[in-house]
Amino acid sequence: MAALRKGGPGIPPPPKGPLRGLFRRLVPPTLDLDDIQALILRPRPAPYYGSHAFVEITDPAGGREAVRKLLTRVTSAADWREPRPAWTAAALTYPGLEALEVPRSSLESFPRAFREGMAARADRLRDHGPNDPSRWQSPFGTGRVHLMVSVYADSEEAWRRELTGYEEQLSMLTGLRVLLRQDFGAQPDSRNAFGFKDGFTQPVVEGSGVEGWPGDGRAIRPGEFILGYPSEGGHVLDSPAPDSLGRNGTYLVFRKYHSHVDAFNRYLHRGADTEEGRELLAAKLVGRWRSGAPLELAPDHDDPELGADDSRNNDFRYSGDALGLRTPVGSHIRRMNPRDTQLKVLSDVNIRRIIRRSTTYGEPLGDSLRDDGRPRGLDFIAISARAIDTVEFLQSEWINSGNFIGRGTEKDPLLGVQDDNAYFTVPGTPPRRISGIETFNTLDGGEYFFMPSLTALKWLGDL
Repeated sequence: MAALRKGGPGIPPPPKGPLRGLFRRLVPPTLDLDDIQALILRPRPAPYYGSHAFVEITDPAGGREAVRKLLTRVTSAADWREPRPAWTAAALTYPGLEALEVPRSSLESFPRAFREGMAARADRLRDHGPNDPSRWQSPFGTGRVHLMVSVYADSEEAWRRELTGYEEQLSMLTGLRVLLRQDFGAQPDSRNAFGFKDGFTQPVVEGSGVEGWPGDGRAIRPGEFILGYPSEGGHVLDSPAPDSLGRNGTYLVFRKYHSHVDAFNRYLHRGADTEEGRELLAAKLVGRWRSGAPLELAPDHDDPELGADDSRNNDFRYSGDALGLRTPVGSHIRRMNPRDTQLKVLSDVNIRRIIRRSTTYGEPLGDSLRDDGRPRGLDFIAISARAIDTVEFLQSEWINSGNFIGRGTEKDPLLGVQDDNAYFTVPGTPPRRISGIETFNTLDGGEYFFMPSLTALKWLGDL
């Protein structure tokens, strides 16, 4: 067992000294893919249709029976390539584990931030003003969200069939209540609420069997994403006890944003007089053109062919653009993944990486300057063994501050909660400050989840 803990399952502990790096490259860790939920390591099908269901457990026995039934539906990372009509993932909050009557010794083995929950961590997240938990959509932040079930499929027909079957199954169980259902999807050439192609630059997880695209960076040790394996520091991160509960699990952060596309469009009109100027400003805010083409490779005009080419659209670095003349250092994608940017406040970028499984909901507004009152936005989903700490760090230091890139109080143009008279800087000679930037995404709520392994789901169902 000692060898498994130090070196990962089935391999000896790595040697010390100069041979350590060579050992890591030649002997990749072996992951228990048949025990890890597919959503963690495998990309969704494209296109896809789906729903998130947020469920309250009102009776422990009914909750455990629901977990047992879920176990037959949850997809493992080893089964991903097998033909399936739909895929299912499941995660639990701390109150959800309490509702299942998990032993106190196991509950106390979870990290403090997870036990406290997202609403109680508002100060650390800087969720103030329009993002304050007092403004959240029910049931987020109430302690009643216990279970999150995500169902998605590669066709609308398969999605509806799987969803109907699962809802009928739930309706026959006592002690469960579906509090909210959030539909989402991404059809061919789908964009996010602001009209941008999204979902680039996922980290490559060592031993996952998923090869990255050019620009994704080197493979990162699996312990940064899955509990029970070596991390970037070479040690195994703390995980919940017992091993059958914690191992092969991870943490998931869910944050539901409402996108104010009309405010974004008005800001573009204030900052530029022509359509070409507005599109350039939009690209400067994000760091990419709407097609997905990065400014670093297409600084002057959009290049849809580049944006559609996964072998090229993420293959760039910032070392030749220290001043941000092509991609502003304060742009959204440069903040969220600084790559080789020289940071004013040092941080190990590789332990700040997250697997993003975010989804878009609602109908697009287009270029309208007036809101139509319909819900639309982003279900932000971050997955990693450090997901809670990482998201709290990103929210407080990289999204709602600019010190780490020498931008002082300037905030992320897409996700930041903007102050009065806030502005965005477009570097140049001289640099141009475009004032009047608003909060373009407000938080409707969120939760911290633990995403168990298939073994852990069985353990929970058999309590």
